[in-house]
Amino acid sequence: MDPKELRAAVAAQFTRGHRRSVRVAVEQEFVVSDAATGDPVPIERVRRAAAPTSASPYVGFEPGGQLELSLPCGPNPAHLLCVLTADLERQLIADGIRIQAIPVDRRPEVPLQLTSPRYVAMQRHFDTIGPSGRRMMRRTASTQVCLDWWPGRAGIEQWRILNLAGPFLAAAFARSAGPDGRLAAWLDLDPARTGFDDRVLYGDDPISAYADLAAGATVFVEGGPAAHLTTMFPPVRPRATYLEVRFLDAQEPATVGRAIAALTSLMYDDDRRRRVLAALEPERSRLADHWHAAAAGELDGSAAAA
Repeated sequence: MDPKELRAAVAAQFTRGHRRSVRVAVEQEFVVSDAATGDPVPIERVRRAAAPTSASPYVGFEPGGQLELSLPCGPNPAHLLCVLTADLERQLIADGIRIQAIPVDRRPEVPLQLTSPRYVAMQRHFDTIGPSGRRMMRRTASTQVCLDWWPGRAGIEQWRILNLAGPFLAAAFARSAGPDGRLAAWLDLDPARTGFDDRVLYGDDPISAYADLAAGATVFVEGGPAAHLTTMFPPVRPRATYLEVRFLDAQEPATVGRAIAALTSLMYDDDRRRRVLAALEPERSRLADHWHAAAAGELDGSAAAA
């Protein structure tokens, strides 16, 4: 892959916004099962059952059939999530389908339901590394939060604080831990692609640091650098004008507001962001250790989540 083309594609993901907006969007994933048998449910059956609900416009699916609600930016996304989930659950259970906001599906066998060339290639690549790829793709669920990325010095601070505070926040809101936990699967998945360490914080140029991370990851999709970047799975993903927080276990919809409050206080409160950043910067070289401690359930995340 041409380094100049890759850097240009990365730079497009680091443009940041032009104003200090404070929007929040949420992507909530659920494990899906047949209410009677506990078996996986074909995606099309779930899609048909969800069609009459108010949640239908926001429904999508992950490779193992996990249901995802991708909600738009709004003034109270946690409340909207609760309302839509309640409506969705009522309809699905009437059709014999159960959804659960749990981070790990404990069933030993879950088929790959999305079989596009992208997901087949992804699974093939991860299989060359170990079993964690199939676990991640088919049997994990998360709550992802998207937050506005500001221009200037504040935006650089936002990038650094989410990466440095990530393991502490993951620990604070963990709903699984140990070798069978969701975060353990991500840590074992493909370290060259996920970057659960301090590589994206090297130096003074985050674009160069992220481009170096992307250059070290195996290319398994067609489409050039832009397509390759969609297969990068860091704990915090740059998305041009916003940052996508990917490290949280799936939260119960009723408690998602707590996670949002912790994240927005770090992102949008200048004083708090700078205080916490000053405390965490000396920990940068230990970031990988903190991620492993969080996965093991051995990290105290109370300070970052307060």
